[in-house]
Amino acid sequence: MRRPNVLITGTPGVGKTTLGKELASRAGLSYVNVGDLAKEGELYEGFDEEYDCPILDEDRVVDELEARMCEGGVIVDYHGCDFFPERWFHIVFVLRTDTSCLYQRLESRGYMGKKLQDNIQCEIFQTLYEEAVLSYKKEIVHQLPSNTPEDLERNLDQIEQWIEQWMKDNN
Repeated sequence: MRRPNVLITGTPGVGKTTLGKELASRAGLSYVNVGDLAKEGELYEGFDEEYDCPILDEDRVVDELEARMCEGGVIVDYHGCDFFPERWFHIVFVLRTDTSCLYQRLESRGYMGKKLQDNIQCEIFQTLYEEAVLSYKKEIVHQLPSNTPEDLERNLDQIEQWIEQWMKDNN
């Protein structure tokens, strides 16, 4: 494997897609938004009425991505991470956003009621960071602030440097 696989995870609205797309473009890696992949391939096993969203068929998503992940050089963007095989990722970034900022972002997306509250609580209680630490070796899991355009630039620079170093060390 000549290029690393990177997982970008975190609560909906923290900036995973913005970071992932820009990073892929700058680092010459491929980008996979798992939500879009599932939509295109209809990789669902039902619909959640309470949250008004489809339920991901995690096994089918893993099957769909397996070959690409083995090649390397993939940035994966998704709010969950415990169903991906541990062997897939060389590094995991959990984006974190201040809850007042996150609230505004989710509200502008049309999140309301229980869906909005549960996502804010998910951020407050570091649910996705905990999930990442339990799913991968602790030393490859990193939290990054994602509140401002300056945070985005700093995160891009930091991850690009990591990718360059990984490629030097592994090729």
